[in-house]
Amino acid sequence: MVNVSFWGVRGSTPCPCPGNHRYGGNTACATVERPGHEPIILDLGTGLRFFGHTQPTDGSFSGHAFVTHLHWDHVQGLPFFTPVLAPGARLTVRAPRPEPDLPLAEAFGQFMRPPYFPVTAEQLHGHITFEDFDDGDVVEVGGARVNARTVPHVGATNGYRIEVDGFVIAYLSDHQQPIDGTDHIAEGPLALCDGADLVIHDAQFTPDDLVRKANWGHCTVDYAVHVAATAGAKRLALFHHDPERIDDAIDALLGSAREQAARRGLGEVIAAAEGTTVVLSRPVAGATEAARGGTAADPAAHRAAVVSHR
Repeated sequence: MVNVSFWGVRGSTPCPCPGNHRYGGNTACATVERPGHEPIILDLGTGLRFFGHTQPTDGSFSGHAFVTHLHWDHVQGLPFFTPVLAPGARLTVRAPRPEPDLPLAEAFGQFMRPPYFPVTAEQLHGHITFEDFDDGDVVEVGGARVNARTVPHVGATNGYRIEVDGFVIAYLSDHQQPIDGTDHIAEGPLALCDGADLVIHDAQFTPDDLVRKANWGHCTVDYAVHVAATAGAKRLALFHHDPERIDDAIDALLGSAREQAARRGLGEVIAAAEGTTVVLSRPVAGATEAARGGTAADPAAHRAAVVSHR
């Protein structure tokens, strides 16, 4: 069983308000967890603080973070992640080198220091390691295999493909839709999403937004469905919601996305919300139906349950 949980689902800036209390107003952070293994954290936005509330704060925490890029909304939660405020805690942060001559560790050191922030990463007491992780890099952590591919955005940006227990989760938080109006999909995003059990994908814009913000580095809900369907994915979670988008508006976009997905043969589509966990699991072979004289369950089959904790 693999749990994919959402702790922050917004793009650009934190924006909690009464109009978005169902989906939430914290910026990008999701986790991939399974019992007995270190957690995998996807982005370090302000939602990271709430994931920290579920983790030990006695110095025993150990985990791995994969950051897509260094825009504020993807990193500003790190100093508020209470598990790394204790001596003995360990966190490895991997992300693309933002510039050829600027290693990841130096980049964090530039913006997480006085006068921009009161303390540096080294002063958080826990041991934080920063590692450059670029296009084509692969690492095995927490019992999972994580692969990085370049995703079109503004500046160096990764998407991630996590393969764990026979499941595939693709995470593309920020993805620039082609500004030439075509449906072309870059090689990296297609490879990340190929046959994935769950694709978590940028869905910040409506078509009208895209007209006004064509080169801002994001895509429409329609394009997110197009990417997932073209790649043969099984499920899609719309992510990185626009900070101006209230809950009812996201509901409407979700309805449209589900209609498109049905026409394209794409399976379940959800809109990611804070406090939601997608549980990926496999049925036990021979269970239930075999006991009733029916066909035994296929051990290779899989299912997903969406559980909300809000």
